Amino acid sequence: MILTALIAILLIGGLLSWLLARWSGAFPKWIALLSTIGGLLLTVLLCFQYKNGAQNGSEWFINYQLSWIPSFGISFHLALDGLSLVMLLLTFFLGILAVLCSWTEIKEKQGFYFFNLLWTLAGICGVFVAMDLFLFYFFWEVMLVPMYFLIAIWGDTNRRYASYKFFIFTQAGGLLMLLAILALYFIHAQQTGVYSFDYFDLLHTSLGAAAKWIMMGFLFAFMVKLPVVPLHNWLPDAHGEAPTGGSLILAGLLLKTGAYGIIRFVITLFPREAQALAWWAMLLGAIGILYGAFLAFAQTDLKRLIAYTSVSHMGFVLLGIFAFNEIAMQGVVMQILTHGISTGALFVIAGMLKERLHTRDINRMGGLWTAMPLMGGVMMVFTMAALGLPVLGSFIAEFLVLIGAFSANATLTVLATLGLIFSAFYALRMMQKVFLGSVTVTAPVKDMNAREYIMMAALTIGIVVLGLFPQPVMDMVKRLAE
Repeated sequence: MILTALIAILLIGGLLSWLLARWSGAFPKWIALLSTIGGLLLTVLLCFQYKNGAQNGSEWFINYQLSWIPSFGISFHLALDGLSLVMLLLTFFLGILAVLCSWTEIKEKQGFYFFNLLWTLAGICGVFVAMDLFLFYFFWEVMLVPMYFLIAIWGDTNRRYASYKFFIFTQAGGLLMLLAILALYFIHAQQTGVYSFDYFDLLHTSLGAAAKWIMMGFLFAFMVKLPVVPLHNWLPDAHGEAPTGGSLILAGLLLKTGAYGIIRFVITLFPREAQALAWWAMLLGAIGILYGAFLAFAQTDLKRLIAYTSVSHMGFVLLGIFAFNEIAMQGVVMQILTHGISTGALFVIAGMLKERLHTRDINRMGGLWTAMPLMGGVMMVFTMAALGLPVLGSFIAEFLVLIGAFSANATLTVLATLGLIFSAFYALRMMQKVFLGSVTVTAPVKDMNAREYIMMAALTIGIVVLGLFPQPVMDMVKRLAE
């Protein structure tokens, strides 16, 4: 029941934020903040229970199933293992920060904004715990629609174009996944006489020649969301136009649903077909690492620059998943966490700068460290995280991915390693253009306030702790990696 409560807290909180906005403008953000904090506390409680060995030797710590539409084989099936638990922690942690960074930025339709924000988080939570494929697809769509509204209503100048593009790309992938789910559903029914969308029922279905095509339906949807080059084109526009909270959720969480989907469904439901495709997937990962780094270096829009770094970093995720070994998979999970924190922090800083300077053009910035030393120091930390500096979590993640991938394909791994060199180019250029060099901003600007300081302190502690103490995360996902 606790997994249901986690989702219900967000759904009810979103409705209350919308409905009570007419009484006071302060209600929506406080309700949203309390809802996300409540969800994080429940998830931390689950972590302590999991750590104390409450799973009784089973891979699944919680496995809750309730009949929903039995005539169609649809059940309300939620389950939690180490991977899901790590993803829920990241979801609520970044959810709190998304609420905080929207505290003063959103001035119009606050109730509807926080409704969409919380419902997006609810959909993401559902994706991470749903074990019925119909329910999984339902949550997949739940997180899509409110994110569309976040971009279309509260985005920047080209918000409508960006929101349409985001919706079309992700919906096209989602529809292919739906066709794949239905094909799997009917083939299973033909073999067993039982109609079921349950993950564990479908896990050992013999698909024959159809397996490759069904897998491609799942894989396409997840590669669009990850995103993988050349299916990445929606991402820079969506990031560039979304409000700060939307960019934080996009980079920190929505992209991770693609990685989660590949791990949970593609390589487990279709192991042989996935291994046959491994070389091509690793190649796409290596291309994404290099291509994203090149395009990041070429950007003058700060948010688009950060968006392309996500394309590069998600290439490491694809490379590690299809290496098919324990070390690489542990690196993938670390990369999911550290990228969510480090890139999320960079988007929050970009939002702070946009709020103060009213521009995202890095050519119109420069020399800001003198006026904003605290923000400059934090920016330096996360710039170093973006290029994989030791002591920070990104170093551990990329190191494990490359070590694991090398044993699978040395040539592609060496190619991907060049991305670490190129990441220094775009990261240091970003730091130089914004905070160093000659002063180009003449108007007075303020450094971080207390609310912003708390947000950045939490993100900084998170990336450092993951860099110094990665073992607890690895222990959580050890069974997955095996």
